[in-house]
Amino acid sequence: MVGTATILHVDLDAFFVAMELLRRPELRGKPVVVGYLGPRGVVSTASYEARRYGIRSAMPTLRARELCPSAVFLPPDFSWYAPASKTFHAILRSYTPVVESVSVDEAYLDVAGSEQLFGTPVEIAEAIRRRVRDEIGITASVGIAANRLVAKVASDAAKPDGLLRVPPGEEAAFLAPRPVRDLPGIGRRTAAVLERLGVATIGDLAALPESVLVAKFGRHGADLRRRALGIADGPVVALRPDRRSISREHTFGRDEPSADVLRATLLRQAERVADDLAREQRAARTVVLKLRFPPFETLTRSHTPGRQLLFADELYSEALRLFEAAWAEHARRPVRLIGLGVTGLTERARQLALGETAAPAALQRALIELRDRFGDTVIRRAAELREPAPGDGPGPPPH
Repeated sequence: MVGTATILHVDLDAFFVAMELLRRPELRGKPVVVGYLGPRGVVSTASYEARRYGIRSAMPTLRARELCPSAVFLPPDFSWYAPASKTFHAILRSYTPVVESVSVDEAYLDVAGSEQLFGTPVEIAEAIRRRVRDEIGITASVGIAANRLVAKVASDAAKPDGLLRVPPGEEAAFLAPRPVRDLPGIGRRTAAVLERLGVATIGDLAALPESVLVAKFGRHGADLRRRALGIADGPVVALRPDRRSISREHTFGRDEPSADVLRATLLRQAERVADDLAREQRAARTVVLKLRFPPFETLTRSHTPGRQLLFADELYSEALRLFEAAWAEHARRPVRLIGLGVTGLTERARQLALGETAAPAALQRALIELRDRFGDTVIRRAAELREPAPGDGPGPPPH
């Protein structure tokens, strides 16, 4: 593989736990779990001491307590974590504008072009780790490679509080001895199928004939083998932390009279806007509906519910309420254009409500990964299928 190792994956170590230990230093060295205890509670983050008992993120907290009855369980406090996350991402952007934030505690950077100002990628990574330690009081691990995939695996291998660089051309050798589950994109079910094929390590996966993998997984099989060899496309995508709105809109080929089609289009737009919010680690305060009736009569309606809006269901519920009222006011006339937007963008740091779990966020991350890898229409809700028109494009700022 030819390339230069300028891609950094920076990941804060056990972020939520690390933040809790700043104000509870007496818990250092003990198994600590951040997550709500209860029938539907899940682990948000576990300390490295807790992980030795088999506790992992997204595990039910009741199961975690069974594995380690002596663990200290703390509820998440996102208002405490958010300022640190904001500082972390500001540190990253001070070294390069090409920063792709993928969560509150991790991001990809491409530092090509920054060397003359800040030194080699390794020197930049060390500077970032030093500033995180000095300015936030916690640690970060960094992986450096020629592509995002290998950089991610390298940062995981460097944890905790480490740095690992994979030289260009050594990607396959670096990945080969690692467990196959260490390869991003391989979940439990895929790993189980691979185990039946005798695959235990990433090297075992790379050694399988592509025809065998295609027979088992279809086109995805060929991609699995490429990834196992450390071959991955896709640049770091710099997101715009300063933009004030996100929207999607769709103009119908013919004025649309069907309530089902209009609602399905609105749902699809809610899904895509929610994806954009998650990619940029933002939340919205206000939902904006845009409708256009023939010949060119346009109206907008908005609502601010008084809480952060993160997920598609929340956006759709608010937008649908606006739509039903506005459409009824206009005698349910055929619609030429419909759009959904959000404004009042803020850092993504909402406290979970009583009984709410982290499952929606985990599902959203999985959907985004699928759409990024296989296209926007690889997975859709059944209701979205009512409108077969092309995907909605980004709209102008709501007004």
